[in-house]
Amino acid sequence: LSMKILVTGGAGYIGSHLVDRLLERGDEVYAIDNLSTGKISNIQHHLGADRFHFLNDTILNEALLDRLASDVDLVYHLAALVGVKYVVADPLAAIKTNVTGTEAVLGAAFKYWKKVVLASSSEIYGKSAKIPFHEEDDRVLGPTSVGRWSYSTSKAIDEHFAFAYAAKGLPVATVRFFNSYGPRLDEKGYGSVVANLVRQALKGEPLTVHGDGRQTRCFTYIDDTVEGTLLAGEVKAGEGLVFNIGAEAETTILELATTIKRLTGSRSEIVFVPYRDYYGEGFEDTRRRVPSIDRAKTVLGFVPKVKLEEGLMRTIAWCREHYTR
Repeated sequence: LSMKILVTGGAGYIGSHLVDRLLERGDEVYAIDNLSTGKISNIQHHLGADRFHFLNDTILNEALLDRLASDVDLVYHLAALVGVKYVVADPLAAIKTNVTGTEAVLGAAFKYWKKVVLASSSEIYGKSAKIPFHEEDDRVLGPTSVGRWSYSTSKAIDEHFAFAYAAKGLPVATVRFFNSYGPRLDEKGYGSVVANLVRQALKGEPLTVHGDGRQTRCFTYIDDTVEGTLLAGEVKAGEGLVFNIGAEAETTILELATTIKRLTGSRSEIVFVPYRDYYGEGFEDTRRRVPSIDRAKTVLGFVPKVKLEEGLMRTIAWCREHYTR
């Protein structure tokens, strides 16, 4: 049964892959994106298709949201200002887009009683050292004077909005993404360490690893990220809940750099860079970021399938073709 679906941030890295999957299965898709970090090239291949409608506009345009929400069956809300470096550079824009934008999307969905899947982030957990992260765990954050924590806080307010609407009966499910990577990663990085390292390796530049390189992440291939997001939209039992969507394999950033160097055949050296050189003074990073995906497995039937090396090979192949030399 085909549906009409709104994807906010539909020209973005994750949003465009979600659009691909929805169109593939026969849905009619409305994608809204102001192209601040999204790219028209991500959805170029769908422009002109009769089941795809692209709106180059912002989610802060409430009249447009109202019109779209009245007409669709389901909303995937992925539009956000992302990337820690961007948030540190312009905390005001991040807070406005992430909080006011989500408020507008949920408000429109509530008016017409449409289900929403809200995209959130592993940043929610802040610098918690309790591993793995469970959805109900405490959040541990730094002081409000440090801009880095405003992203985590803005996404948390988004989630509070979602829970508040869910308490009023609106069908809402939230997904927390863990370090997604894959084709269409922006070569500027937007906080993606995979994009930065692959770009450096392909250009023969030094591979920069922040700090001592022993901090770990769980890298999730885009197909798995999208699968978890789709399931949150489809599975009724997921309504009112939040889910970690990630892979369970923990990788240090140094291991990641070494693997990318090997897979690209790059002669670049790996260099260690202090955080302050990139982010400025007072920047704190989380040492380990590991999701528990028990809830997503049990409730949604989510199982990540793509191993890191396989995903990196696919990503590198795409980057060779699309990154400027």
